[in-house]
Amino acid sequence: MFSSSSSYTSFFVILLAAFCLFPLARAQLNSTFYSLTCPNVSAIVNTVMQQALQADPRIGASLIRLHFHDCFVQGCDGSILLDNNSTRSIQSEKDAAPNTNSTRGFDVVDNIKTAVESSCPGVVSCADILALAAESAVSLAGGPSWNVLLGRRDSTSANQALANTSIPAPFENLNNLTTKFNAMGLNVTDLVALSGAHTFGRAQCRVFINRLYNFSGTGSPDPTLNATDLAALRQICPQGGSGSAVANLDPTTQDTFDANYFSNLQMNRGLLQSDQELISAPTAPIVGLFSSNQSAFFEKFVESMIKMGNIGPLIGLNNGEIRANCRRVNGS
Repeated sequence: MFSSSSSYTSFFVILLAAFCLFPLARAQLNSTFYSLTCPNVSAIVNTVMQQALQADPRIGASLIRLHFHDCFVQGCDGSILLDNNSTRSIQSEKDAAPNTNSTRGFDVVDNIKTAVESSCPGVVSCADILALAAESAVSLAGGPSWNVLLGRRDSTSANQALANTSIPAPFENLNNLTTKFNAMGLNVTDLVALSGAHTFGRAQCRVFINRLYNFSGTGSPDPTLNATDLAALRQICPQGGSGSAVANLDPTTQDTFDANYFSNLQMNRGLLQSDQELISAPTAPIVGLFSSNQSAFFEKFVESMIKMGNIGPLIGLNNGEIRANCRRVNGS
């Protein structure tokens, strides 16, 4: 294959350099990362999650959303948890348009962190806590469980500007959604599977009210919206209201993780425009598969969650830190 030993050597050097530069997240994150340093971390997270769900059935969906919004901004590094800090030039991602007045569950993350620190001080990152809480939220709601890959470290910075542009919006069309997912290394099947997290939780009126009264500037409701749902949603979200009232993302089983979300889409019962867009080509066949085969949805959802959790993690002692407080960089 090679004309000389020198060309073989050159090729090997180039290959080795490329190998070293490529982010081998899958090889470095692993499900047994804390087996010696904090073997009970999953159980601790589950216990706090169970307590939180008793007080607030919505919290599971809120925490998986935090993990999603974290990973789409400079990778899964816990940056979404940081508060504003002028001395460290941190502009919190909490104040970015996709997050402000809508992301929630930070207090539960704090409670998990406190419990973990009590058992294993200075060991478990906030980024890993988000990943573990997302898995716990899904399994406790009747969805699949999986071995979460761990070993992420926490960022010492946030990126509010990137949060404003990289996180998919609830009113975007399929082309824009696909572009944003592709930028994260996620394909259309990942897009549909991860959107299936909308099988539980709520959304504020302000993110879908245009579908009720003035879709695409027409002065009329979205013609694809189920007529019965339209009447009910207008009761929840009147014109001129505050926009902060919430409606169920899944009108049938709002607190259960199942495949009903996809059946709802086929009946034009998707709440968000970004949901209903999925019944267009090329994602419609995937929606159909997941609607008719919940096991297929669960299997792909787990695969896509693991894939998303591998977006740009900080790995190794020279990258990031293990925050003592998820809201602040150490020493601030």
